[in-house]
Amino acid sequence: MQTRTRFVKLLMTIVMGLFGIVMVLPFLWMLSTSFKPESEVFTYPIEWIPRTWHAVENYREVLFGKYPFFLYYWNSIQVTVGTTCLSILVSSMAAYGFSKIPFRGNQALFFIVLASVMIPSQATLVPQFLLYRYIGLFDTFIGLILLNSFSVFGTFLLRQFFLGINNEYLESAKIDGAGHFTIFVRIGLPLLVPAIATYGILRFIWTWNDYQNPLIFMRSAHKMTLQVGLAQFSDLMGVHYSLLMAGSVVAILPLLIIFIIGQKQVIEGIQAGGLKG
Repeated sequence: MQTRTRFVKLLMTIVMGLFGIVMVLPFLWMLSTSFKPESEVFTYPIEWIPRTWHAVENYREVLFGKYPFFLYYWNSIQVTVGTTCLSILVSSMAAYGFSKIPFRGNQALFFIVLASVMIPSQATLVPQFLLYRYIGLFDTFIGLILLNSFSVFGTFLLRQFFLGINNEYLESAKIDGAGHFTIFVRIGLPLLVPAIATYGILRFIWTWNDYQNPLIFMRSAHKMTLQVGLAQFSDLMGVHYSLLMAGSVVAILPLLIIFIIGQKQVIEGIQAGGLKG
């Protein structure tokens, strides 16, 4: 029986290892292509290690050429960091209210918030567009940040963690005269650091990869984010795959760094959030 169990584990390990290699191959090809001259991109069979290294020329053209990638990087950093910080604040406050402040219709309102997930984002684009044009937030970074300032997933995740906090901590603070704001800032947030880190990493990745909202709600060329700029760079350099792959590597590099640093918190946070409450 033990031999059979070990064989099954070994077989599953091999299968998952092969599956992982298949998933990584496109990224490896992209990385390899970014180091090649254009003449070697489609050589067959595939040469994973370039015969002629052209990395310096490709990345210099992408970063310091005619296309302002540094400007798009800075725009994406502003929008992503602002959206992440504001979304964490709004979602954590909503989560605290739904979990620790009893009021009439609490559960019903929370279920309405959850039900809003079923509404596709494309269905609200026209009303949002008209509203932003009317109130003057169209083609502004502030407007783009406000679009994703509230997250149903973030509220749900942080609410699950708030439900895991013993109410005795809050009651003792109330006895000492603390209000909800003081309890939220001094007790709730410090206890929710793992959950906040989890949601912050996910929100950063989602916002950094966002293409739809910057494309629709931004018009000025100097306010483009990296994803929109990369799409236009693709149109401009469509036949130069080495440059296109170099631009793609530059675009996903921050996401790889964030994920490598915070993958443990993401996995543990989601698991714990699903078990609590």
